[in-house]
Amino acid sequence: MIKYIIKRVIAMLITLFIIVSLCFLTIRMIPGDIVGQGAQPEIREAMEERYHLNDPLPEQYVTFLKNFFTLDFGESITTYPRSPVFNVIMDKIPLTLQLNLFSLVITIPLGILFGIIAALKKNKPTDHAISVMVVLCVSVPSFVFAALLQYFFAFKLGWFPLLLELEDKGLTLTKLWSMVLPVLALSFGGIATITRYMRAELFEALNSEYMLLSRAKGLTRMQSTVRHAIRNSFIPLCNIIIPMFMNLLGGSMVVENIFGIPGIGRLTVMSISNSDYFLTVAVLFFYSIISLLSVLIVDLSYGIIDPRIRIGGGKTVE
Repeated sequence: MIKYIIKRVIAMLITLFIIVSLCFLTIRMIPGDIVGQGAQPEIREAMEERYHLNDPLPEQYVTFLKNFFTLDFGESITTYPRSPVFNVIMDKIPLTLQLNLFSLVITIPLGILFGIIAALKKNKPTDHAISVMVVLCVSVPSFVFAALLQYFFAFKLGWFPLLLELEDKGLTLTKLWSMVLPVLALSFGGIATITRYMRAELFEALNSEYMLLSRAKGLTRMQSTVRHAIRNSFIPLCNIIIPMFMNLLGGSMVVENIFGIPGIGRLTVMSISNSDYFLTVAVLFFYSIISLLSVLIVDLSYGIIDPRIRIGGGKTVE
């Protein structure tokens, strides 16, 4: 198992190195001025000297890697002038994590519940209704749900605030209430995805041979379903639940802008719009780290669940 973990970590680090290298090339290839249009000559000279912009490209690359792997992402040029990029990102992460974690708290239980109900009521009106819900939620992007929820429940009915309440930095009831609509907008797609997988896996488990064996041993249908079918159906869900956090982060880019949430998603859009190259690359690096960690956790979880995966191409066990 240790060798398997080491292999996966090395693969992740190699991928991260490639991503950082592509980030460097992206900065140099994007049209425009890295220092910023209209910058004063003395400011331009200081920035070029600090970030070695006048050095040969290989030397710039080495300096870029050294700074990146010491978490020195430079300073924001246009979005938050003279503010260290690392501090800006650290200031935005808590709100984005709150939004996405609350979304997962709703997504996972409801998705599993609807999937179980649909499998137990297969080809019945309940199953058809859930299937329609799944198709609708999978087809419609999260930002469309966000706009509809904001229009009907915030603007028309006035049940929720139009924008996120930011008077208190802590998690107050008022702030939590204002997060309901963006959390729901991010949750619908995940609920549908988990429901679809759970329904398929549980229905297959209910018709398996070990279910017949459990019934033959005297267990009721409910007991055999809870003890065996549902437990075995959870295993394939690891492949979608863990990376779902990354998908939520991607969806929150637009949702955060709709509800005025100053998180990582909104910061990404602002940095790209303002041509703030150092901030943009740092945000992309943050998303890459989250994505790679998600993939690593999935690989390790499969290695723990199924020993055949971590054995890989080893000797066949008789």
